[in-house]
Amino acid sequence: MRLVIARCSVDYAGRLTAHLPPAPRLILVKADGSVSVHADDRAYKPLNWMSPPCTLKEAEDGVWTVVNKAGEKLIITMSEILHDSSHELGTDPGLIKDGVEAHLQELLADRMETLGTGWSLIRREYPTAIGPVDILGRDGDGATVAIEIKRRGEIDGVEQLTRYLELLNRDPRLAPVKGVFAAQEIKPQARVLAGDRGIDCVTLDYDALRGIDDEKLRLF
Repeated sequence: MRLVIARCSVDYAGRLTAHLPPAPRLILVKADGSVSVHADDRAYKPLNWMSPPCTLKEAEDGVWTVVNKAGEKLIITMSEILHDSSHELGTDPGLIKDGVEAHLQELLADRMETLGTGWSLIRREYPTAIGPVDILGRDGDGATVAIEIKRRGEIDGVEQLTRYLELLNRDPRLAPVKGVFAAQEIKPQARVLAGDRGIDCVTLDYDALRGIDDEKLRLF
């Protein structure tokens, strides 16, 4: 992984255009080829990024041009480089889910029809540049759906699903992708935020999915 701290401006040219004026920022270049630009706030969410596969060209005048296979461009213009280092992180073992969460994911993937007639599984742990989506599936109308599963549904889980949706909806093979936030218990604030972002909430009953009581799966 390469870490660059620089004073830079950032321009995105694709289906939409966006501009970030000059400011000190962190630029991450990962081994998978992805490039992301971060500020000192917004926690772990980048200001802008380009997902792999993409190519990075560095010009002598300090302009980086990142181009993906769709021809979209992320142009980073650096006026001052404050830090530039590379580090070999090796293979990450990945997130080990809570036992209940992992089993909920397995059960729901095997019982997609509990979400609605005609729902089907595309893949569990669908890979993205920012981590795997718990379940990627299709609803009864054939639309792509990303499902994030938690034992306890809180705001950070909705934020996580929002980031996945932003990324997945850049892929013309999948878009449009809608979201479902599924948990045994969903906090009121998380439910409000999900609704504001067009994400459906599903309350899961662990015993129901295991076949003990099929009456307790509710879609809101």
